[in-house]
Amino acid sequence: MNPSTFRSAVGAVLTVAVSAVLLPASAANAAAGNTPDSDAAAKSFGRIADAVLTERTAALLDTRSVRRAPLLLDSNVRLSAGLARAEDTALSSLRTRKSRLAALGEAYTAADTKVTTGTPRVKNGRATVQVTETTTLTYKKIRGDEPATTGFQAHHEMNFAVTSGGKWELTGIKPKDDGPRAINQPVTAAVASAGSPPKGTPASTSWTTRTVRKTSGTSGYNYAAMAAYAEKYWKNYNPAYRKFNDAGGDCTNFISQALKAGGWKDDSGTYSDYRNWWYNSSNQTTSWVGANEWAWFTLSAKRATNLSNVYQMDVGDILQMDFERDGSKDHSMMTTYRSRSGVPYLTYHSTNTYRKSVASIVASNPGSVYFAYRT
Repeated sequence: MNPSTFRSAVGAVLTVAVSAVLLPASAANAAAGNTPDSDAAAKSFGRIADAVLTERTAALLDTRSVRRAPLLLDSNVRLSAGLARAEDTALSSLRTRKSRLAALGEAYTAADTKVTTGTPRVKNGRATVQVTETTTLTYKKIRGDEPATTGFQAHHEMNFAVTSGGKWELTGIKPKDDGPRAINQPVTAAVASAGSPPKGTPASTSWTTRTVRKTSGTSGYNYAAMAAYAEKYWKNYNPAYRKFNDAGGDCTNFISQALKAGGWKDDSGTYSDYRNWWYNSSNQTTSWVGANEWAWFTLSAKRATNLSNVYQMDVGDILQMDFERDGSKDHSMMTTYRSRSGVPYLTYHSTNTYRKSVASIVASNPGSVYFAYRT
């Protein structure tokens, strides 16, 4: 069965009836353990997935508060009571994130969401559906030099169960990406407490107007080419390179490709020595694909220096994150746009994302430690 695709456009005001989704008569067969009949059930699952994810995004828009429509008792697909309470909490946390973004000078005026669902896996009255969400948000012109849009792809696993009355309930939504949270993904767990001090020099995340601009072509690098490469392949991967999404994440592999496109040269040697950096048709160094190893290589080889503040980053500069504050870097991103007022915008893999402002990254991940590199 082909994946089902759904699209929602979010404008000034949105009211979503996330539980008003009817499942076809195949629900009884699914409850008995059979695969849902044709595409109908998958489309029903997809419609409720689209409604929930669109409602999350709408909570971030510079509009009136979004209210969920009352649950319809005669619907055959609905949110479970527990998930309905969780989504209420999620929307509250996202509205808090919107306020935090507003304080940092960022807001969104509109959004467009497309949801694609895979074939449901149904067994013993339970169904699991893999969902891909592609969302584009329109930046509000506050400083006047923001890019037009930001976009991301996020992957979710949604779980459904059949009740004793034969109705499907959406019981759980789990993110499947390893990178920073998508801007509309609520915080679902407390931030881990700090562990050992991180290696390197963490960067401040407070707003600053003090710039550390760099000259295009420094050290023979083409920063515009780096950004152009990243923005070309942020969603549609370059087939000339291997993917590492299922082997710890593709983020550092992606920035390595972009850096090479901008003039970084191979540094030959054994693949396991972080002091070397290269990629070929059969192998690559750990520094090409590993976040920590990349940082060790680039600082030891003097291909980058630490910046003291994330807002000092310019096009071609790299931002890394330590999610758990344990001294181990977990994610790498490239700056592909910088506004005239001094806001860097990041593009990256895992979660595939285009021009996300550093303000929204920090607002979505306030407990992380950040490392900024001038390349």
